[in-house]
Amino acid sequence: MIFLRSSKKKCHVGFNARVILRIPSFFNSGLGDSIFYICRMNSTVDKTDIRALNKAQLKEWFVAHNEKPFRAQQVYEWLWQKSLKNFDDMTNISLPLRNLLKSHFVINHIKVDDMQRSEDGTIKNAVKLHDGRIVESVLIPTDKRITACISSQVGCSLDCTFCATARLKRMRNLNPDEIYDQVVTIKQQADEFFNRPLTNIVFMGMGEPLLNYKNVLEAIGKITHDEGLGMSAKRITLSTVGVTKLIKKLADDEVKFNLAVSLHSAIDEKRSKLMPINETNTLDELADALRYWYSKTKRKVTYEYVVWEGINDKREDAEALAKFCQIIPSKVNLIEYNPIDDGPYQQASPAAIALYERILGAHDVVVNVRRSRGKDIDAACGQLANKS
Repeated sequence: MIFLRSSKKKCHVGFNARVILRIPSFFNSGLGDSIFYICRMNSTVDKTDIRALNKAQLKEWFVAHNEKPFRAQQVYEWLWQKSLKNFDDMTNISLPLRNLLKSHFVINHIKVDDMQRSEDGTIKNAVKLHDGRIVESVLIPTDKRITACISSQVGCSLDCTFCATARLKRMRNLNPDEIYDQVVTIKQQADEFFNRPLTNIVFMGMGEPLLNYKNVLEAIGKITHDEGLGMSAKRITLSTVGVTKLIKKLADDEVKFNLAVSLHSAIDEKRSKLMPINETNTLDELADALRYWYSKTKRKVTYEYVVWEGINDKREDAEALAKFCQIIPSKVNLIEYNPIDDGPYQQASPAAIALYERILGAHDVVVNVRRSRGKDIDAACGQLANKS
C-alpha cells in the first residue's frame, strides 16, 4: 500500500484511496488542511487477459517495454503449450519481467467448480469462468477412446424443445482460451483418472458453436497447433443445428475438422417443431449448404438423430432420413434420448430403432446406435443445464 498527501481521493497511479488522517492547517504553517490517504493496490483499470494477445502483439508489447522480442515466444509457450496459469511459474523469465507482466496482465483461466463421476466412468465438470458464470464439459471414456465434450457458449439461444441447455438464456460466447481450457482440463483428467490420453474432441456441449464462429475456430487453431496441444483436426468434430450460411463459410475457410449436424427429422414440419431454427434454415437450404460443404472438402457429414416415441418413430420418418442421407456421403448416429423432465419426449422403443436400422441399411447408409453415458449425473446428450 502507498501513503500520500493529496487533495484527491485517487492516487496518481490510478489506484483507489481512502482517508486515514486529516491534519488541520494550524499544524501546517498555513498550507491548509492536509489529507493523507491510504492507497490500496487494486487498479481501477481492468488488466488485459494476456491470452487475448496473439504472438505478434506480444512481441510489440515486449519491444515497447524495452525487452527482447524473443520473450514473446517464451511467454506464448508457457501460456498455450504448457497451459500455465500463473506468471510466477514462468521459470525462464526474470523476476522483474514477471512482475512487469503481472502489473499489466492477468491469466483468466477456468476453474472446475464441481466435478461429478458417473457409474460408467463419465466425468462432468461444472466450469467456473472468470466472471463467475458456469458452463459444463464432459469426459466420456470408452474402451478405445476418451472424448472431451466441450461447450462454446454460456447458455443457448436456439430453443430446441427437447434440450435442457435451450432452457438457459444465452449469456455470452466463450472466449478462445475458455474453450481451450476445457480441453486442457479434460486432458489432465484423462491422464489422472484413466492413465490414458485424450483422443477426441466434440463440440456438442452447451451452445451452438457456429454462432460463436470466430472464437471456436481460434480455439481449434490453438488446440491443433504444434505450439498448442498439437491434436489432429481429424479427431475434432463440430456439431451444429444447421446454420446454413456458416456451414458454407466453414467450407470456404477450408477447415480440417469433422462436421456433424443435429438433424432429428428430415421432414420440415416436424423438424420445425423440434428445432425452430428450421423455419429460417429449412431442410432444402441445409441440403444446399451440405452439397457446398462436400464439394469443397470431400468429407462426409454425420447426422445426429434421436428417435422419440410418437414423434418421429414411424416408417415415413426413417424413409425421409434415408432419402436425406443420399444428398452427400454421410453416416447416422442414432442417439439414445435422455429425458429432461416428464414432458412429451420419451425414448422410442427398440422396435422403432430396429426399423431405422433396417431402412437405413437398405439404402447403404452407415448407422451407429449410440448408448448414453453419464445419465446418472445429467451428463448425457441434451442434459447439460448447470444442474450440478
